[in-house]
Amino acid sequence: MNKQQLAAKIWESANQMRSKIEANEYKDYILGFIFYKYLSEQEIKFAKREDFTENDLISLSDDDAEYFKSNIGFFIAHKDLFSTWISMGNDFDVSNVRDALSAFNRSIFPKHKKLFEKIFNTLETGLSKLGDSSGAQTKAISQLIHLIKDIPMDGQQDYDVLGFIYEYLIGMFAANAGKKAGEFYTPHEVSVLMSEIVANHLKDRTEIKIYDPTSGSGSLLINIGRSVARHFANDNSIMYYAQELKENTYNLTRMNLVMRGILADNIFTRNADTLEDDWPFFEENDPVNTYNPLYVDAVVSNPPYSQKWDSANKETDPRYARFGLAPKTKADYAFLLHDLYHVKPDGIMTIVLPHGVLFRGGEEGAIRKNLIECNHIDTIIGLPGNIFFGTGIPTIIMVLKQKRTNTDVLIVDASKGFKKVGKNNQLRASDIKRIADTVVGRYPVPNFSKVVSREEIRLNDYNLNIPRYVDSSEKAESWDLYASMFGGIPEKEIDGLAVYWNALPGLREALFLNNGSPYAGLKVTDVKAAIREHKSVQTFSGKFKTAFAGFDGTLRNDLLKNMLSVTLSKEETILSNEIFNRLKSFSLIDKYGAFQLLDDEWIKIAGDLEIIQTEGFETTRKVDPNLVLKKTVGNTSQEVQDGWTGRVLPFELVQKTYLNTEYQNLKTMENRLAEISAGFDDIMDSLTEEEKESELTNEAGDSFVASAITKEAKQIQASLKKNEEFAEETLEAKILKLAELISEEKDLKARLRTETAKLHKLTKETIEALTDDQVLNLLELKWITPLLVSLHKLPETVIGELAAKVQTLATKYATTYKDVMEQIHETETTLASLIDELTGNEHDLKGLAEFQLLLKGNRND
Repeated sequence: MNKQQLAAKIWESANQMRSKIEANEYKDYILGFIFYKYLSEQEIKFAKREDFTENDLISLSDDDAEYFKSNIGFFIAHKDLFSTWISMGNDFDVSNVRDALSAFNRSIFPKHKKLFEKIFNTLETGLSKLGDSSGAQTKAISQLIHLIKDIPMDGQQDYDVLGFIYEYLIGMFAANAGKKAGEFYTPHEVSVLMSEIVANHLKDRTEIKIYDPTSGSGSLLINIGRSVARHFANDNSIMYYAQELKENTYNLTRMNLVMRGILADNIFTRNADTLEDDWPFFEENDPVNTYNPLYVDAVVSNPPYSQKWDSANKETDPRYARFGLAPKTKADYAFLLHDLYHVKPDGIMTIVLPHGVLFRGGEEGAIRKNLIECNHIDTIIGLPGNIFFGTGIPTIIMVLKQKRTNTDVLIVDASKGFKKVGKNNQLRASDIKRIADTVVGRYPVPNFSKVVSREEIRLNDYNLNIPRYVDSSEKAESWDLYASMFGGIPEKEIDGLAVYWNALPGLREALFLNNGSPYAGLKVTDVKAAIREHKSVQTFSGKFKTAFAGFDGTLRNDLLKNMLSVTLSKEETILSNEIFNRLKSFSLIDKYGAFQLLDDEWIKIAGDLEIIQTEGFETTRKVDPNLVLKKTVGNTSQEVQDGWTGRVLPFELVQKTYLNTEYQNLKTMENRLAEISAGFDDIMDSLTEEEKESELTNEAGDSFVASAITKEAKQIQASLKKNEEFAEETLEAKILKLAELISEEKDLKARLRTETAKLHKLTKETIEALTDDQVLNLLELKWITPLLVSLHKLPETVIGELAAKVQTLATKYATTYKDVMEQIHETETTLASLIDELTGNEHDLKGLAEFQLLLKGNRND
């Protein structure tokens, strides 16, 4: 089971187990236990490295415990280890958890007290909510710890299963927590976008500090660190600073940071109100001599939107003194100015804010003006609406710097690029890359981005509302008056497809007849065929094939030959750069669309490579029990095995490749079953309701059941004389046919079950006996072939889009206004003549006569 499957399985079970407990609360319990498991296993790993045996752990002295604390920051007694709880079986009790969590606070190394102290408070105080009695609580906790016991905690070779599952669960709980989700979660895609922008700014540094003053679960901070780390040889050169107001969320931050393998000495956290209690960094035992204001390389934040705050007596606060105080009813700019204050002169900050900060007046307008005149605002990115859980308000990402050489502002309207996922909108990988590339390169892109001078912003009275500068709305359809009246296709509308005509020389002339007027005619009848067969289009397709010649070899080398050593965190970028380089001369093909095709496949490829790099090549020949949840007595769920599944290689792929005869045999049977079902339905539809009710109802009164049909068929057969046959459309013939289909279906289903089981068993045996070459062939079919097929469809997609646009132009003016009026007149004349044939009383006839005059264009006033 890969990490995606394991995460989904844990979520499904946890969501059922939480019963009536709010998702926002239950997350603290399951994530707390995952963290406790992590700490327990870290201690065991350290003990093994230090040559401690299981018995040594059981009988550790106080001095040994101190040795553990000084090295890993904490100590957990053997009786309190997560693995001990699991081994206790029915002897496990909720009191074991209470005692262990209480003991943990007393077993923290002084140097790491701030990092670990009270980290389990939320879990400890919430245990009582897991049941009305000690027994109920014990049962709920036992189910929960057994659910998470199989999560691997090693993190080898980027196989960060723990981190992935933790993030997955946080995201799923956020999706189910409504408005409360905003307290602890920034959508992963938004985090990634901010991370790419920050990482590019910091990529040439050897040591950095990053800070999130409203850290929530810590996910945003961790994503920033991960993106920056791709440019570093040593991950331990990144220092993490996090501040969070709510205690339960603050605990999530600390847990999340620790579980990512970040050194304890590199983690600095505070549980405090960011606006009320700023972060002067000092040692608690010597605050005067160690005082050092916190200045960092990057600040990232997603603060609560437009919340009230206490601005009293803050005029002299160094965070706000230069720019002004945010209004008491909206703290958005208070958070922004706090962030900016903590940025080093050569640093960067990104912050998520509501769209209103761009144009609201009053104190906010004054602050915005000061920020622009002091040259701090670098970029504004408008995000799609409904992208955050719990709120549908439009949001932006604002990028600011302390020092800039340029004075303009890049404004990006990215509100139109997303996919729908449930009730929310979500940035796609291609959307993120398009935005990040635009920001890094500061590119002006029509209808997407614009580099706006400070003078233009001044002329707009410092209003930064995105539509003032970037119009991303779709162009309204216009109609040419002459063409509507007399026909023809306006040349100016054909000019609107200039991007195609420039890339495909001669095609316009081949499609349209130029008669010297501003209006053209269509030369061809089959537009799509004419386009596809044109020389320039065939040249375009040929050049594309040439451009991607050898790309399959690149993929085989990187993904197959070097599968055990390829750097997963960098490989997608390497491949995307390769694709972009090959597409340089193809203006008609959206390179970000091609990137999306790569990313869609890369998610699957990377998941497989993580497993292979962690477990070795031999894991490709492994099959695992296919475990599913099934309802049991009492409406509870139990995990049971339902066959087998390939750890890396899908059964169906193996069957299609090496067991195709058996596979096609099953498909033939499945197709025949579908035909039987369709034939059955056709016959049933041909029967009258009376025939169904009188002839096809069993003794219990159930209609259309197989037993009733079979019984009726036997009676008909018994009454048949020798060599007698019923006509095809008779009821008797139909009932006999139905019975025949039912019999065939029953036999076929039995055969299908038998053959399916045989093939399933054979597939398992085949996977386990595959040669290395066969494995490589299957991996190529799974990883490389789908990507190549998708990429090579890109030219055909462009051709199809052009054909549709040309056909739309031709159809638009094919029927003129004159044609429409003639059709109306003809219809009116026909209707008027039909009125002469109608009869009625005196008043009816007078009404019809008046209506007839109207149809003929006359009226009696």
